[in-house]
Amino acid sequence: MSEAQGLAAPLILTAELPPDLHRWATQLRAMHFPPERNHLEAHVTLFHALPAAVEDELRALLGRLAGDHRPIPARLEGVVNLGRGTALGIASPAMLALRAIIAERFHGLLTAQDSHVPRLHITVQNKVAPAAARALREKLEAELPRRSFAFAGLALFRYRGGPWEAVRRYPFRGAGRAA
Repeated sequence: MSEAQGLAAPLILTAELPPDLHRWATQLRAMHFPPERNHLEAHVTLFHALPAAVEDELRALLGRLAGDHRPIPARLEGVVNLGRGTALGIASPAMLALRAIIAERFHGLLTAQDSHVPRLHITVQNKVAPAAARALREKLEAELPRRSFAFAGLALFRYRGGPWEAVRRYPFRGAGRAA
């Protein structure tokens, strides 16, 4: 990849899990994600490919949003069928509201995938045989603890074809609104 291609790498924005949930979900990924494809820790993707050209504006916006918001409430709700994979479903109207602010700011620049409101989740398995995915879903459905938690902040990454390159974390530090 040339330097120019590296600078144009798309940006990924995630919602940061609290440390205990992050560790637990990352362990699930390590146990169930195909090892040759598992380059990442557990994460909740808000945007998959924001254009590199908006990085400065995005960083400024994320800094303001993180400064204005306290940790955002969420709930681990259940198991999600990805067909050839399994995910942990998350409900968080407040995080979706915050995401909507970012989406509105970059309207017209979003990919088709990022133009739609996402179904928040943590992927713990992907690109496996349907029978393996079904078996894990059944196991997790019986064991998954439904629990409330709070997203700790946002994290920005650059996509470079494999592991993501961390750009910056934006911990929620405001005393104001949840979203």
